Amino acid sequence: PRQRAPRRMSTPSSGSRSCRAAIGGWHCLAVDDKGRAYAWGGNEYGQCGEEPERKEDGTRALRRDIPIPQRCALKLKVRQVAAGGTHSVVLTQEGHVWTWGQPWPPGDIKKISTPVRVQGLEQVSMIAVGAFHNLALSVDGILWAWGNNEYGQLGIGDTQPRSQPIRVEGLSNLSLVDIAAGGWHSAALTKEGEVYAWGRGEHGRLGFGDDKSSHMVPLKVQLLAGEDIVQVSCGGTHSVVLTSDGRIFSYGRGDHGRLGDGREVTTGHPMEVPINLPPPKTSTSSEGLWQANYVACGGRHTLAIVTWTDM
Repeated sequence: PRQRAPRRMSTPSSGSRSCRAAIGGWHCLAVDDKGRAYAWGGNEYGQCGEEPERKEDGTRALRRDIPIPQRCALKLKVRQVAAGGTHSVVLTQEGHVWTWGQPWPPGDIKKISTPVRVQGLEQVSMIAVGAFHNLALSVDGILWAWGNNEYGQLGIGDTQPRSQPIRVEGLSNLSLVDIAAGGWHSAALTKEGEVYAWGRGEHGRLGFGDDKSSHMVPLKVQLLAGEDIVQVSCGGTHSVVLTSDGRIFSYGRGDHGRLGDGREVTTGHPMEVPINLPPPKTSTSSEGLWQANYVACGGRHTLAIVTWTDM
């Protein structure tokens, strides 16, 4: 049966707490405070990491869905998890990147359910995964990209896919602090609070105003100039950024209410998202404001964590 109201999720391991999670096209990942990774949800492409049982005649059975969280990547001590359309990527505490599932559009290459290490990446500090492309930021500030590149979402100046990580040269002279990957677009944030975007531009998801064309190299989102951005998130066809003073800006495709402004308008111009909530019952004053601390984009929706500040 469908679960229509939030409920607390339990994990097989006692004495641990989930500290990070990721939602993909049909599956979910989480990692606890002991570095153990979990997966659940759709598993048709092996994205939950479970090897299907063999039938009596020796053939492989169909991969089954995983209804409750189960351990995956058992031999790895994980720091961050990221989920794509039909594949999974994890960053270990040693700074290595591992992946499994179907990392390309279904039918392109063989799917795997056993984690394999992504060669050529060392000392990685952060990962981001789109539908079928991947980003990794190393501790020395180099951004790497690989996977599907149909709209230039790898940011390397062409639309040829890459099976191995390639350096994103257009950001080489910048100090990056955050990266994000959406359906077919990508974004990066500098320590100066500037946002760069590239990939598919349809619906204005790159934030370049009336320019809705695709871009194969990173370009600065000039319409956010003057805003001190501290986080960026990319959805299926939209993007959201968070400022240092707790405000949210969104842009891209507007149907399904994903931009949060109540109008369902599609736009390439970043718009501030109003947080129209009543004061919390614990507040001693009706004067105050809600400030966002974190934002996250899904395929067709957006989430934010907010806190109330009394004036």
